[in-house]
Amino acid sequence: MQVLLLYNHIVMFGRHSRKTGGPSLSYINRERKFNTNILYQVLQCIFLAFIAIFLGIAVIFAFGIRTSVVGESMEPTLSNGQEVLINKIAYQFTAPKQGDVIVFRPNGNENAHLSVKRVVATPGDRVQIVQGKVVINGSIYTKDKAEDTRDPGLAANEIVLGADEYFVLGDNRRNSEDSRSANIGNISRGMIEGKAWYHLKTKNKQAGRIM
Repeated sequence: MQVLLLYNHIVMFGRHSRKTGGPSLSYINRERKFNTNILYQVLQCIFLAFIAIFLGIAVIFAFGIRTSVVGESMEPTLSNGQEVLINKIAYQFTAPKQGDVIVFRPNGNENAHLSVKRVVATPGDRVQIVQGKVVINGSIYTKDKAEDTRDPGLAANEIVLGADEYFVLGDNRRNSEDSRSANIGNISRGMIEGKAWYHLKTKNKQAGRIM
């Protein structure tokens, strides 16, 4: 459309020049204004395109980075090999809370595969596993998705979490390496990559929010 308008102005300019022997001052001013408007619109389009690209990258970084679950430790919530999306900015504004499914690097090892587990205790909590039950601050953890936790591991004795430590467990306690293990232990805030908020579709499960 803009090209057509520019063509019409060129034709009008030619006709006006032939009639008068040269362009008038008013016509030159109108032509300059027309060219300025076109330049402004072009720059506006470039700016909007840049903003759209930037927002697209930001959204992908914030919500679209994915990882896959390794092993059966999060059954039945998540299956082996199932891909999940990570919310990278969730914990920039709030702290992980009890019940969140988080993605972290064991021991902060950058070369380690990302691990997916559920937060059951947060900084300052006292945690112990007694007779198959997770006990937090003297009360049984009622939000537990697992039937029992037979192997207490490190939590056979009461653990007091530090100011930036979290105690995580897999939903499938019988087949999960988590904070009960000396290889994992308590998770510091710096190890956490983000919140696992959405799981992709598999042969047996539909895509959906992680609860």
